[in-house]
Amino acid sequence: MRVDWLPPEAQSAVLLSLKVSLTATLVSLPLGLLVAHALARWRFPGRQILNGIVHLPLILPPVVTGYLLLLTFGRQGPVGAWLYDWFGITLAFRWTGAALAAGIMAFPLMVRAMRLSIEAVDPKLEQAAATLGAARPWVFATVTLPLILPGVVAGAVLAFAKAMGEFGATITFVSNIPGETQTLPSAIYAFLQVPGAEGAALRLVLVSVAVAMAALAVSEFVAGRIARRVAGR
Repeated sequence: MRVDWLPPEAQSAVLLSLKVSLTATLVSLPLGLLVAHALARWRFPGRQILNGIVHLPLILPPVVTGYLLLLTFGRQGPVGAWLYDWFGITLAFRWTGAALAAGIMAFPLMVRAMRLSIEAVDPKLEQAAATLGAARPWVFATVTLPLILPGVVAGAVLAFAKAMGEFGATITFVSNIPGETQTLPSAIYAFLQVPGAEGAALRLVLVSVAVAMAALAVSEFVAGRIARRVAGR
């Protein structure tokens, strides 16, 4: 009898994890860049509060974060009810909810990497461009952004890797529904609960390691190319 290396439900979990992680990373990237720039360059009332809120998912247990998401974005929650009543959007127990949970859990890592990269840029370079009459958005786009691109890539890869491995907040908010919300970590957990399915769980672990290593290799390659281009080599 022929046995597939990965059963269909495992293949579905891998594809869903890639979909969720890419969506979470791409959607949160613009907001992450804005927040990182605000924390690195701006001085405003409530800055430390914003910094604390951004890093809160790193401190709270993931299950707590998932429960707070369920209270907020569930069908009976204030935001979830509004989204459903006005736009017909449901996040709880949907793959989009998994992307939201993964994005929130990965957001602090993305912001941290980009913030450190922005802080490493000499503010005098930005001030020099501003004295020549360039508007702030243009200064950021033409001076700051090219210099911090390696940090942006690093932040995006960190967020993608974290989203791929997210489990606690995801399973609390969207459960573990095969084909709908069962991501790679949830599938590994489910296989480990079934006697004799340890082999399938191990194969999923190997897939997870391979995806993580591939993402790291791509980020190193892209960041190196960007750094050489910025340096003019």
